[in-house]
Amino acid sequence: MSKAGKVVLAYSGGLDTSVILKWLQDTYQCEVVTFTADLGQGEELEPARAKALQFGIKPENIFIDDLREEFVRDFVFPMFRCNTVYEGEYLLGTSIARPLIAKRLVDIARMRGADTISHGATGKGNDQVRFELGAYALMPGVKVIAPWREWDLLSREKLLAYAEKHGIPIEMKHKQGGSPYSMDANLLHISFEGRHLEDPAAEAEESMWRWTVSPEAAPDAAEYLDLAFEKGDLVSINGTRMAAHELLAKLNELGGKHGIGRLDLVENRYVGMKSRGCYETPGGAILLKAHRAIESICLDREVAHLKDDLMPRYATLIYNGYWWSPERKALQALIDHTQHNVNGWVRLKLYKGNVIVTGRDSKSDSLFDSSIATFEDDAGAYDQKDAGGFIKLNALRMRIAANAHVRRSGE
Repeated sequence: MSKAGKVVLAYSGGLDTSVILKWLQDTYQCEVVTFTADLGQGEELEPARAKALQFGIKPENIFIDDLREEFVRDFVFPMFRCNTVYEGEYLLGTSIARPLIAKRLVDIARMRGADTISHGATGKGNDQVRFELGAYALMPGVKVIAPWREWDLLSREKLLAYAEKHGIPIEMKHKQGGSPYSMDANLLHISFEGRHLEDPAAEAEESMWRWTVSPEAAPDAAEYLDLAFEKGDLVSINGTRMAAHELLAKLNELGGKHGIGRLDLVENRYVGMKSRGCYETPGGAILLKAHRAIESICLDREVAHLKDDLMPRYATLIYNGYWWSPERKALQALIDHTQHNVNGWVRLKLYKGNVIVTGRDSKSDSLFDSSIATFEDDAGAYDQKDAGGFIKLNALRMRIAANAHVRRSGE
């Protein structure tokens, strides 16, 4: 039988990770350290401590950490500075949480003298890649135990049988069939996969959604918001400054109320398969719209276009688990440099699933010059005759090519 000294387990306290905890103890005869992250998923986490104690985990080896502020400040906000969207739609709510979990797993491993980490990601998903790439980047010699790639408990029925055999508490919802979906939640989003959604032609049931009302059920009256930005990051809502995680939580509340942020997506997973999922990201949808609006008056045209060119590459790095890679860090340095002058406010109207920009301003950093852009008399601020030479110069190569075509064809 294999043995390991001390293993740090990413532990939710649910059925899967509770089975993993017991399986690690039996299979590897190891001392287990549990780590439960509070990323704003809105669930009571203290039961995880009680379950860990029940399995004989020492109190000093149980970590339940509030990472909400670090998550939004150091991961979500930097990602939104790039207006990051994967495959045109997905705001990367699951992907961006994984590097922080990997970081904390490694921190705890060092703190507790462990050389091994373990997680409950399946062998079919992207999370195994994200957890492990992050861990290897931060602790090159770390060992990883991924039970779903080792054991034969590859169905819900087998997990339940193992739990009953070993006295692992099974919640009533699991006994009765449980939720029809595999869900992941944090302050940025909640996702739904599996069961009914495995048929990409099937419409998601209205009862599935947790954070948002349907647009049809949203209030008939629009709601206006003023969002203020400093160096590309949201700092206040309607004049009230809050911590980063409080700002995102408030946007979630407001967006959910107005039916904003629902997404039904078939995405291309890193491991090679297509996967259908539904997502609720109300705060993220609002933040993305507002950030692009303030950038529209504060960023130079070519800098803005360069950011748009780089964004898909940046998004793919995050989706594929390369947050801690040198190329992501290099891109982040460039992106953050572009945000120094992204300061000002944006006014939004929320209405039945829509986020509508109604105004934006930056008193110190706006590049919008009304004296030049006006359709009225600009008093010579812009010489329209200049446009003729500009157009001819830009057309020169096309005129040369057209003349060459005429010569070749004898027209």
